[in-house]
Amino acid sequence: MTGAPTQTTRDWLDSVHTSLLAWWMPKAAILAGLFAPVPARAVIWIVALIWMGAACILNARRCNRTHCRYTGPYYLAMIVPVIALGTGIVTVGLLGWISLGVLIVGGSGLIWWATERTWGKFS
Repeated sequence: MTGAPTQTTRDWLDSVHTSLLAWWMPKAAILAGLFAPVPARAVIWIVALIWMGAACILNARRCNRTHCRYTGPYYLAMIVPVIALGTGIVTVGLLGWISLGVLIVGGSGLIWWATERTWGKFS
């Protein structure tokens, strides 16, 4: 595969700084948002999910990273339950928010594992 070396050099996940900025800082913001009031928490989480979703979609376009094609839309779809909880359409306590956070982070990890195990790192 002659395209593999070019793909890995364009992959934002290969850069510690880019990976921190694109995914780890928003995940830290989600965790920190648990200590904020619900309206602020919802805004923090929505911004973080948009940020990570956009980063995944852009990274998938840059280097064809397999899991990024799926985690990008997943992060964006997770905005819907955050809005439901943040606006009070669905009422839950802190445990509900923690469960949603685990679903968001754990779900993206499962998508990463399943897609790259099935189709490879780049496809």
